[in-house]
Amino acid sequence: MGQIVGAALVSHHPGLMQSDDFRLEVGAGRDSDLIAGFDRLRTKIDAVAPDVLMIFDTHWFTTGYHLVDAGAHYAGSYISDEMPWYLYGQQYDYRGAPELAHLIQSVAEETNFPALAIDAPDLPRHYATINVVNRLRAKERILTASNCQNCKWDHYLRMGRVVGEAIRRSDARVVLLASGALSHKFNDIEVEQRHERIFDPANVSSEANRRSDLEAIALFEQGRHDLILDRFPAEYARIPWEGLGGHYLQMIGALGGADCHARGEPLSEYENARGTGNIHIWFDVVDQVAGIAA
Repeated sequence: MGQIVGAALVSHHPGLMQSDDFRLEVGAGRDSDLIAGFDRLRTKIDAVAPDVLMIFDTHWFTTGYHLVDAGAHYAGSYISDEMPWYLYGQQYDYRGAPELAHLIQSVAEETNFPALAIDAPDLPRHYATINVVNRLRAKERILTASNCQNCKWDHYLRMGRVVGEAIRRSDARVVLLASGALSHKFNDIEVEQRHERIFDPANVSSEANRRSDLEAIALFEQGRHDLILDRFPAEYARIPWEGLGGHYLQMIGALGGADCHARGEPLSEYENARGTGNIHIWFDVVDQVAGIAA
């Protein structure tokens, strides 16, 4: 029987892939704590020894279906079409997890849920996957899940339940990685920074968003995913969180949704990235895999 052995909310913003000198310059002499946070997160992953990292990618927007990549191997050079002057030359080379991808589709078909496994050699990569892989992966296989944009927030929870059931039926040890920010409102292009250190949370897009993010982080630490989900439609889906919160919702759906009580441990400071709120948070999970809803 397969098992989810860990889970984390992980930042992937492009500034983390820039040179050390650049980050020190914009950080007023101090690096982003998310960099050291990757090492802390890697220590947590090593302790639970997964063979698959499943990444819920807030940049892989799909329409009509939730998708998982079913290729056996991915390699190439990545350049961002969003900011090609800033994020380019990212080499990647990793194995996929096609068996688990196809099992996810099989579980979805049992309940007539719109999820597909896609094995296409030319399927583009996105930096919400590539940056996390290049900063975090050791030798694990990688499975990426999309962020279906034309569904309601609770639909992501249902996809998570499908993923959780498929993992339970597999022989894989899986760490779930929700790749994205909390509040995701960009600052205007010519905004005047409130703090000289670009990563400082004073530079998050608004005081209301910063306060909301910090309240959510406190609830994560208490394991109160039930309260997070209660607040989702009225607050977090409207701010909104990155990818409409699909990264977190799919992850927590796989862990049992409102019945999950896994406490979050911040592994970095809460930081700004062009107005968005970013943090790494690890969730210790023990047999939290949920079955499919009846």
